[in-house]
Amino acid sequence: MSEKLFVEQVQNYIGGKFVPSQGSEYRQLNNPATGEPVGSCPVGVAADVDAAVAAAKEAYPSWSQTPVPVRARYLFDLRNALEAHFEELASIVTQEHGKTLAESRGSTRRGIDMVEVAAGMPSLMMGNSLEQIASGIDCVEQRQPMGVFAAIAPYNFPAMVPLWFLPFCIASGNTIVVKPSEQTPFCQNRMIEIIDSIGLPPGVVNYVHGAKDVVTRIAEHPDVAGVSFVGSSAVAKKVYAKAGATGKRCQALGGAKNFILVADDCNWEKSVPNIIDSCYGCAGQRCLAGSTLIAIGDAYEPLVAKLKAQIAKIKVGNGLHEGVHMGPVISASHKAKILSLIELGIKEGATLAIDGRDIEVDGHPNGHWVGPSLFTDVNPTMTIAQEEIFGPVMCILRAKDLDEALAILDSHPLANAASLYTANGGLAREFVKRAPAAMVGINVGVSAPMAFFTFGGSKGSFFGDLKAHGRDSIAFYTNNKTAIYRWFSEEGEANYAR
Repeated sequence: MSEKLFVEQVQNYIGGKFVPSQGSEYRQLNNPATGEPVGSCPVGVAADVDAAVAAAKEAYPSWSQTPVPVRARYLFDLRNALEAHFEELASIVTQEHGKTLAESRGSTRRGIDMVEVAAGMPSLMMGNSLEQIASGIDCVEQRQPMGVFAAIAPYNFPAMVPLWFLPFCIASGNTIVVKPSEQTPFCQNRMIEIIDSIGLPPGVVNYVHGAKDVVTRIAEHPDVAGVSFVGSSAVAKKVYAKAGATGKRCQALGGAKNFILVADDCNWEKSVPNIIDSCYGCAGQRCLAGSTLIAIGDAYEPLVAKLKAQIAKIKVGNGLHEGVHMGPVISASHKAKILSLIELGIKEGATLAIDGRDIEVDGHPNGHWVGPSLFTDVNPTMTIAQEEIFGPVMCILRAKDLDEALAILDSHPLANAASLYTANGGLAREFVKRAPAAMVGINVGVSAPMAFFTFGGSKGSFFGDLKAHGRDSIAFYTNNKTAIYRWFSEEGEANYAR
């Protein structure tokens, strides 16, 4: 574990240099578990974005013409450098976000996986060709980089989400401007220092810190070819609209209300711990959290009983400490939002079977603690069944069969992920075919695709058509150009006609 985190002021990284924000406002950030200061982050201004985009634009012509294998070798170096600092990065994530060290390690590993996959760009970016599509004519498709891209990252996975975008973007020949979350900038600040150490040409990678004004300027900047965004659905929709209005490509990954369906034939011994990890892992602050359960048929009573017994064993505390299963939520304001939704659930008639509102953690009176909470007797029209709580609150609904359960999913405006626990292959097949979510799992509570598959939801959980990492990422960051070749001899006939 690294030493205690403290960064006086994080800086922007523009054109290969660390530079202060052109704005004067800074925000102090604290460890969510201890309340101790961990540093400050600039609020940022539009001029910061302009400078970063200018540097990226200047670097693009040379970088785009750098041979693909040479670009890929930088990613080998980046992968090795990140691996060398793996424990340090995970420790920083825990101190700035609050999640347990095991959770931070897992997300950091996922980020490094992205770099490893993107290092295969010489194969990933290959086009197609076919000779003799007509007499004496051949056709070639090839993928070409497009220019300056930008990525806007959320607070909940500071080591992982920026790497959904950055390695694929630069390996395919583009340059990038990344905006970390203003709530968790410190792991990415350390990653900037690591990136700086591998010797990339100045301007290929740029970071700017900030909040709403910075996001708006990125979405509207005329020299940005495309934007990758992860955050709430409300903001994702706005970013997508602004990007579209200026002709940009955009992949905007929004919020979620993920449903987990549980059939009474499931393997209870293995399913219940997995379901609990899905809901309460990272204190529920992840877009794939299985926060809403639907018990099918006779599964309701045993599910509630088994969940209560297991939830009672969850230890809440400082994520750096051994034996802790769940850390704090990100901030006092977010804690207040979660508590208000719990109160609303009670008011609307749900039963708060496990109440985590008054939890205390010894030695940490200033932490943003919300204990694992469980609602039963929930119906689909309640706010807690409709709104993304983004906290450690589980809601359980009933459905008589798969059709009724899927009708609940169909009626919800969000569709990021969904899972089914069952031993019935026919039921599983029907679920995978009919579930509206774009990421589904069978006996898996967090259906997060690996780096070589595509990540993204549907309905109000995703705005765009090409999603994150996997094959979609290559298509998003490149323009597919088709060339048709025909050559003539001096006599005017195709000189290689059959």
